[in-house]
Parts: sequence; C-alpha cells; structure tokens
Amino acid sequence: MSDSPPETQTAESLEASPRFAPAESRRDWLGLVAICSALGTFVVALIGALRLPMPSVFPESQSRMKLGKPDAFPLGSTTNLKEASVWIVREEDGGMYALSAVCTHLGCVAMREEDGSFLCPCHGSVFEADGAVVAGPAPGGLPWLELSVSADGQIVVDKTRTVAPGTRLMLETKPV
Repeated sequence: MSDSPPETQTAESLEASPRFAPAESRRDWLGLVAICSALGTFVVALIGALRLPMPSVFPESQSRMKLGKPDAFPLGSTTNLKEASVWIVREEDGGMYALSAVCTHLGCVAMREEDGSFLCPCHGSVFEADGAVVAGPAPGGLPWLELSVSADGQIVVDKTRTVAPGTRLMLETKPV
C-alpha cells in the first residue's frame, strides 16, 4: 500500500475520477468544430489546387468528320448533326455550308427555330439563319466551318477550321 493516510488517498482518487471533472463547455465544442472546418476547407482547397493543372475538357481526337454523301442532304434542307454540334445547310442551287451549333457566349448548343433562326436556350442569344448574331449576350455569330469533299465523295467538316461567312461548297446538281 501507499504511505499516505487513507483520507488523502480518497481525496486524490476523487479528484482523478472523471465524474468530478469539469464538464466540457459549449465554447470548447465550438472551437473543435472550427478547427475541423478549417482543416476540411484546407484539404478541399489543396485537392482543387492539385487538380487545377489537369484540363477538365479534353480536345477532340478527330476534328474532321465525314458526314456522308451529298445525296444525304436534300436541296433546301437544314440538317442538325448532334454528335458533331453542327448544322449543315444545303441550298436550292446545290451549295452547302456548315454552321457550328455552339453558341459563342458560353458554349451552349443553339437550336433552330421554325423561322430558320437559331436560339441559344441558356442565355437567349438569337442568331439569323446565316449565323449572324441578332440579340443576346453572344459576342459574335455562329462560326462557319470548313466543308470539303473526300476522295470517296463524302462531305467532310473540319470543326477546328472556320471560314468567312458566305463561303459555300458548291456541288453540281443533277437536272431532274
């Protein structure tokens, strides 16, 4: 046993007992929450900083796409190629041009209206049938994309190469 008197032993054991320890205050708990919140914020910011050098949108592997034979686009038609985000316009005289469907404001896909104009559903930009901007926050019109004919006779659009508005690919039409 120990050398201390029994009353001292009892007093020391009572002081060491968790039952007689002062209760944690609300301030202690709020301080702990604040420290955990600060650490969590730091970890999230660190993850974001480490992810920053990596691109979130990867460039397309193939900018040139074969669209098919010219017969797939009837005279006087406007065709939406959703997988390419392109509108192909085939005029009555056989000329063709391609408009990007991607709005120049924030990259939403513009949809064609009944009157032939284009409308961006995100912020309301309006474009004429030839892609010129009429209204809205878009800084410019829908880009005209380069069209060409491949060796096997298919129409090819290059989504990375723009051409001046009004540039058309002229195809011979067969008289009916």
